[in-house]
Amino acid sequence: MGVYTFTIIDETSSAAPARLFKALCIDNHNLFPKVVPHIIKSIDVEGDIYAVGSIKQFNFAEGSPYKYVKGRLDMLDVDNHHVKYTNFEGDVLNNLLECVVYESKIESSGSGSHYKMVGHFHTKGDAVVTEEAVKGGLLSMQMTYKAVDEYLSNNPQYA
Repeated sequence: MGVYTFTIIDETSSAAPARLFKALCIDNHNLFPKVVPHIIKSIDVEGDIYAVGSIKQFNFAEGSPYKYVKGRLDMLDVDNHHVKYTNFEGDVLNNLLECVVYESKIESSGSGSHYKMVGHFHTKGDAVVTEEAVKGGLLSMQMTYKAVDEYLSNNPQYA
């Protein structure tokens, strides 16, 4: 088994860190289907969204090459805007991956925030993961981030 690490998102936002963290990491089950329905159809939640071990199943939109992926919350630090979760089930993993561990951190930057997301792709056997091979998934995540950031800019009432 190998582990391949890629920076998925490394962006600044005009949104405050707590607001961006809530939108991307806490309330995503409500917000993503609203702002990117062409990517995420729905998100099912098992357990308390603040509890380590809770599960979110991301159900992809019609026309997507994939149906769903399940992710488990591994670590949540709301005060420091830091989260770690593992995608462990779903057709997204194909026969190539055991799991993908994502780590997201949002910090203050100027009058807004800086968001960095890193993915650690754990392969089965001797499989090799290249950035090109996971490009579609990375682009969907980047598009989701940009859509959420735009939504926050246009909806100051979202707390």
